Amino acid sequence: MGRPRLYCGQACRQRAYEQRSATAKAGLSADVVLVTRAELDGLQDRLYQLRCAIEDVQTLLTEKPTKAELERSLADLVRSTGRLDRLWLNGKSAG
Repeated sequence: MGRPRLYCGQACRQRAYEQRSATAKAGLSADVVLVTRAELDGLQDRLYQLRCAIEDVQTLLTEKPTKAELERSLADLVRSTGRLDRLWLNGKSAG
């Protein structure tokens, strides 16, 4: 009943408030996303891992892989993707 929940919890609500306050104080528009250098570096690392896993699968598919090789390569791809599904860029957090 009522309107749908916007944040998963109080911590996420607080982070969103802090982001809105920081962007307002800096004179930035509301659609700006602020992340720390560490968060950006972590995202780039995860995207690089995903790209490598995709390239490994593509390379393997041009060969005659064994079932075990294909399963291992696909498991790596799924593992890389699984870490990225926790990322939200729309103001909500998966936390």
